[in-house]
This record gives sequence, structure tokens and C-alpha cells, in this order.
Amino acid sequence: MSKTSLRNLWFSVHKWIGLLLAVLIIPLSVSGAALVWHDWLDAQVNPGRYAVSGPADLPPSRYVEAARGQMAPGDRIAALRYPEHSEGPVVVSIAPVKAGPGAGGPPQRTNIYIDGASARVLDKAGSNEGAVRVLHRLHGSLMVPGVGRQIVGWLGVAMLVSSLTGLWLWWPLTGSVTRGLRWNRRPQFDANLHHLTGFWVCIPLAMLSLTGAWISFPAFFGAISGEKSPPRPMPAPPVERPVQTIDVVVQGVGGHAVAVTWPTGKSPVWKVTLEKGEAEVADGTGTVKVKPERPETTARLMRRLHDGTGMGPVWQILIFLGGIIPAVLAITGVTMWVDSRKWRKRPKRRAETVAAE
Repeated sequence: MSKTSLRNLWFSVHKWIGLLLAVLIIPLSVSGAALVWHDWLDAQVNPGRYAVSGPADLPPSRYVEAARGQMAPGDRIAALRYPEHSEGPVVVSIAPVKAGPGAGGPPQRTNIYIDGASARVLDKAGSNEGAVRVLHRLHGSLMVPGVGRQIVGWLGVAMLVSSLTGLWLWWPLTGSVTRGLRWNRRPQFDANLHHLTGFWVCIPLAMLSLTGAWISFPAFFGAISGEKSPPRPMPAPPVERPVQTIDVVVQGVGGHAVAVTWPTGKSPVWKVTLEKGEAEVADGTGTVKVKPERPETTARLMRRLHDGTGMGPVWQILIFLGGIIPAVLAITGVTMWVDSRKWRKRPKRRAETVAAE
């Protein structure tokens, strides 16, 4: 295959990926860019739940009692989470024992947002409610039940191919590489915008596409990396009246607790997430078992690269742009295609006009 034929092939692949999948790529990219700073975004959308008056220095039982006042009959405390970096509310999660009529899957939890300094309830919302949760569902599954996660995974594969073929097509046919960095390679504004922004984002976009596919297909990529994906256990309802109290559990563990998960019928142990490591407390005996911090797996690294967790502001800005720019590329790609169709029709119209005369 000649170089020209190969280039035409890559051009066709690149073009049709953009044209056929633009309507899916745009919401996927924009929602991913917004979720880079999901905590900040949630605070802007729901300022009331972040109106704390001080640090969370009360006994954890105070937050549990405050949450109990918001519980419906049949609800049970499932978990308590402290704010990151001592900012924001304490969140107590409540799980119904049974799902409501017509609900599919596990019962939806309710989050109670509590002021850490006064134990005052700030807000109450379902775990899948609100604008930020909608963005999570849109980005994770395009809000398509059942197969949405797989659709997003294949979109990641398509975007990876698009970014690599785009880099091939960007490379100047003649002259030095610096020629490709010029703005006026084409007379059209949208074409120049597409070529130049596409070059600068192609590597971050390839990384985001690969890590997104990795998250969507953990079993496939786990077999490649040699890491087996742990099975997802069916959630069990937390016990109604644990033997140990949360104050005793947290004091017995020592260290700074980040989150506490209640014992269930299947697993009668308290799970306490620490700043480094994790601890388990047997509910019946109070025996504490401290686990060392787990080494980071490849799957966890891929998720952090994808969402920017703990990666610092520079990386977060980079993946934010890696989410915004693909939407721009999708739009300019469509406009370039429309313009090319108009351009091709001009000689035909001229020929028809001459024939009519």
C-alpha cells in the first residue's frame, strides 16, 4: 500500500469516527471535563450542604444521632465519611433494607450532610440525585441502563484510534515538522482550529481514551496486566443494632479515621478507612485488625490518571482540556465535512448552469 493510499485510509477512519460518534463524544467529553473538579462543582450547585461552621471535631456518635432524625422507618446507618482536608460536611449514608416498588438493582442510599462543628443537618439527598450525579452517570454510562458502560468503553477505543490517526494526518506531507504548527495551514478558521488544537491534545486524549477503556473493561485489561478484577459482592443491608458503638470503634483503631462502614449480616465487621491503610473491628468482640496500606494497582493508577484524583492541579488542568477540546474537535470536524460537501457541489452546479444556457 502506497503512502497516499495509507493516508487516505487513515483519513476515512478518522473522518467517520468523528462524524458518526460526534453526538456521543461531545456529552462524554464535556461531562468528563466538568467532573475533574466534582467536589468544587457540587459546592457551587449545592452551597447549603457545604456551609460548615468549623472542623469536624465532635464524637462520631453525634453525627450518627443527627442522621437518625432524618431516617424513615426501615432505614439503617450504612457509613460515615469525614470531609477531605478538613473542609466540607460530614456525610452519613443511610441504606433502606428494601428497595422501593419498581426499583431495579440495590436500594438507593440517602446521604445526610452534617456540619462537623455543630452536628447540624445541612442537606439530605439521594446518592444518585443532583446535577453532579447526573454528570457521573452520563460520563460513566451515557445514562443507558445495562450496556452503557460497554458503550463508553468502545467510545474510548474509537477516540484512541481517532487521536492516533489525527496525529498521522496532522504530520506535514512536505517541509519541516514546524510547518504543522502554523495557524494558516488552511484558509478556513475551523480547519486551522481543528488541526492545531488536535495536535496539542492528541497525547492527553489518547491517554484519557485508553484509561477510560481500561475502566470500562477491567476484566480484559486485567488479564493483560496480570491483575484479576475482584468480584463485586452483592451489597448486604447493615445490621440494625451493632454490638460496638462507633465511638468505641474509632477510638480503638486510633489514628485519623477518614470513613467508617457499618457491619452487615454477611460481614460482621466495622471497616475503618485511615489516612494510610485500613482497619477492621470485629463487631462481636471488638478485636482490631490493622491492615497496611495497599500497593497501588494498575487499575487504580489508570482511574487516577483518568479522573485526576491526587494528581495535582497541573494534571487536572491538562485532563480538563483533554475533555473540552475533543468536543471542539467534534464540532469543527462536522463543519469541515459540511464545507467540503458544499465545495464539491460547486463544480456540478456550474456545469448544470452552463448546460442550461
